[in-house]
Amino acid sequence: MSDYLNEMSWFEHGDARNMHQSRTRDLLPVFTFLLPPPPVENMRVCVCFQAAAALCISVGSFSDPDDLPGLAHFLEHMVFMGSEKYPAENGFDAFLKKHGGSDNASTDCERTIFQFDVQRKYFREALDRWAQFFICPLMIEDAIDREVEAVDSEYQLARPSDSHRKEMLFGSLAKPGHPMGKFCWGNAQTLKHEPREKQINTYQRLRDFWKRYYSAHYMTLAVQSKGNKLSRDAEAQPPLTQDRCSRQLRNMLQCNVMGIAHLQFRFVFFFVRVKPLHYISWLIGHEGTGSILSLLRKKCWALALFGGNSETGFDQNTTYSIFSISITLTNQGYQNFYQVNMHMSVFVRQSSSFFSRIYDEIQKIEANEFHYQEQTDPIEFVENICENMQLFPKEDFLTGDQLMFEFDPQVISAALSPLTPDRANLLLLSPENEGRCPLREKWFGTCYSEEDIPEEWSQRWTGDFELNSELHLPAENRFIATDFALKESDCPDSEFPIRTVNNERGCLWYKKDTKFKIPKADIRFNLISPIIQKSPENLVLFDLFVNILAHNLAEPAYEADVAQLEYKLVAGEHGLVIRLKGFNHKLPLLLKLIVDHLADFSADPGVFNMFSEQLKKTYFNILIKPERLGKDVRLQILEHSRWSVIQKYQAVTKGLTVDDLEAFATGLKAELYVEGLVQGNFTSTVRRRNTNRKTLKLQFQPLSAEVPVLFRVVELPHKHHLCKVKSLNKGDANSEVTVYYQSGLKNLREHALMELMVMHMEEPCFDFLRTKETLGYQVYPTCRNTSGVLGFSVTVETQATKFSTEFVEAKIEEFLASFGERLSGLSEDAFRTQVTALIKLKECEDAHLGEEVDRNWFEVVTQQYVFKRLNKEIEALKLFSQAELVSWFLEHRNTNSRKLSVHVVGFGVEENDPPEPSAGCGPESPDNPPSSSYGEVSELTFLPSASQDATLITDIRAFTSSLPLHPYHKILS
Repeated sequence: MSDYLNEMSWFEHGDARNMHQSRTRDLLPVFTFLLPPPPVENMRVCVCFQAAAALCISVGSFSDPDDLPGLAHFLEHMVFMGSEKYPAENGFDAFLKKHGGSDNASTDCERTIFQFDVQRKYFREALDRWAQFFICPLMIEDAIDREVEAVDSEYQLARPSDSHRKEMLFGSLAKPGHPMGKFCWGNAQTLKHEPREKQINTYQRLRDFWKRYYSAHYMTLAVQSKGNKLSRDAEAQPPLTQDRCSRQLRNMLQCNVMGIAHLQFRFVFFFVRVKPLHYISWLIGHEGTGSILSLLRKKCWALALFGGNSETGFDQNTTYSIFSISITLTNQGYQNFYQVNMHMSVFVRQSSSFFSRIYDEIQKIEANEFHYQEQTDPIEFVENICENMQLFPKEDFLTGDQLMFEFDPQVISAALSPLTPDRANLLLLSPENEGRCPLREKWFGTCYSEEDIPEEWSQRWTGDFELNSELHLPAENRFIATDFALKESDCPDSEFPIRTVNNERGCLWYKKDTKFKIPKADIRFNLISPIIQKSPENLVLFDLFVNILAHNLAEPAYEADVAQLEYKLVAGEHGLVIRLKGFNHKLPLLLKLIVDHLADFSADPGVFNMFSEQLKKTYFNILIKPERLGKDVRLQILEHSRWSVIQKYQAVTKGLTVDDLEAFATGLKAELYVEGLVQGNFTSTVRRRNTNRKTLKLQFQPLSAEVPVLFRVVELPHKHHLCKVKSLNKGDANSEVTVYYQSGLKNLREHALMELMVMHMEEPCFDFLRTKETLGYQVYPTCRNTSGVLGFSVTVETQATKFSTEFVEAKIEEFLASFGERLSGLSEDAFRTQVTALIKLKECEDAHLGEEVDRNWFEVVTQQYVFKRLNKEIEALKLFSQAELVSWFLEHRNTNSRKLSVHVVGFGVEENDPPEPSAGCGPESPDNPPSSSYGEVSELTFLPSASQDATLITDIRAFTSSLPLHPYHKILS
């Protein structure tokens, strides 16, 4: 199992890099109430040592002053930088990390949310530290200059994101003065350079903003509370004029989804939190028989469709709501996008008669899900409740965002009537628009053009037209559960899964749920095949096989998805992974449907061509992201016989045929070894009968030879090696630096020791590399489990406009040296506190069935089967000494360490690059030919290094071919 799946920390849910959405800190006012358990039928309280709190302030980026864009977001960062009572800049973070906690914060358009969790024993003290951010934050001027760089780095990381680019582009259409047009992110230009030029005192303005808006009557805590309405500086008014609504925008979509065309309709409503949008979303977004997506798929014009409101602050606030219909087009679909619009118009016109027929079904499905919902993590629960308190009356705090209000067809029809093309903003995003986009959006640099919709099509869309018999309401949903009885156990209860089937064709693990007691189950299978990893061509064919299988299932299985039965097909490293979960009553029916389609797999030539083109774009999109490219390079070095994404891109570009796929599918199904795990509300008899009957149709033979589920890993030399490659996106300044230390073939005890070391490292790493050195927004250490070979790394995502990657690596080394000194000087009491915190995290019971299944499935899919791993690690942690931890760290930092650095180098002045290219903005002409922001992705560009301490890798295969290989290794004891 490669570290794409395997490389993780066992306490990853508290990992800093996953929690840093904005500043990665959290807060709470001076209240000391604990949230009571929700009085909802069958909802269980998580038995856990963690306490959590969340605070929502009804102010966000819409309240930014015009001369300081991004001030609300910046303030959210700054309140974490110490308080008068607790002046240490990273003091709150340090306190939480010491006691097994985590924190986060985010700024939306009209709300700012802060949340944290910590061991209950330390909750009162954490609460006091948190409250001081609102009572007396320091916000010293020196910290302002440094933290603005973190805000700027966050903005730079977001710039390549197409979702953010589309949002900013749409916002730029707003009427002057409407908050929809605000630049909510903020960056160094708006928060530092321009204020200095205009002699604006950012420090004083921050304090004024904090004093005005961070007030108790604007706050809701995740307890019984009440907040007053916040009056806005801007009146609630439509953000777009009618003529700006009914416009067509062309955008070259130059970043993450290069080559993928999107057509997006956006309708602006001037009301908030209306349930009618839920009905409309359900109908337009339906993917079953008779749906608009079904029709477009049959024509090979579209791959996916989303219809609805994302409920983000930009999509839904006190001044408007946006209803978006976003269609992922194929190449054919792009050429026929006017016809796509026409079909959408017909479908919307026909939809008005459907709502009364679907109300009962929607209500029944959502009521089932609500009454049998599983408990979420405490930190997620309080975050949701404190936001609900801003939006709903007291009696609906727990249910307002989940249950349907009363049915009113007139309100629904009134909401549906504006959904006509003449009232929509059409956004057509495609690289085909390159050279046709003379305009540039100010903040994200998106190239676009603004055009009138041709009169011919405008008249056709608004005129009379015949209804389409292919578009109709789906049949009654056969996947809606009606049996919610809890099954009686028919075998002795077991704390861990037991193997109930074990033969040459596979094995099956089973565990009856006796903890959560809900009528749900989780079923997973891994179909292991020897042909998947034989060549990059086979890997591409495998990806095509899984994509087309999912496509074939999309329509018949969509009813199951609507009925809250989830399924997912995953192209694993060595097998096809099938995951199903939901109400156990109808899960066997869904499993049968999937197995039938797997056994009878076929590919239409048109569908094959469509997904071949799409897969080429998918690989391309991976390669142009620095963090994805860095991971691919690192694993290509470490894992022997791994095929890189570039090799897969080359294989799909050279061309494969539908006959190749048919031959591959036949070979895949001929020999398999199937491993399964069933947990939840099933008896062993029903489970065995159902799974045996469903899988028999495949008729596969046992494997002729065992297929390893791991790669063999190279043993790095006792020296420092460096691999520097250039980013494949010329318009992207983002760089990534990862410094990795290989530990080797270790046991479970040493894995726990490595976790403890990284837990000690998280807060000082953040404090040194981000807070003090301001190298980038994403800064984190992590444990690495690469196909059973342990190691740890430190990663920094930075910008080439600010720092070179070699400067960043030098700073990482400086941090690691200081951390070694810090570790050596650690008191015994501080060491024991951190050990206890890690133990408490491992002792925390699962919040829901899925957490338990994820942990057990990891043991099955890696064929380790150490289901008691957490217990064993806890016992190991109790025996560690501080001297052992220091010795382990220094062993990896001496002159004989096995060190590998991987740099993905962005484009910027610090890397001696010319200014950012125009990226194709402007009309195409002989004097202005179209240009692309991408380099050649079919091969890596290796860069030289000025470092005298590292041996440069410029040919990965040449380097790894001379290295010894570790044997296959599993961490079992």
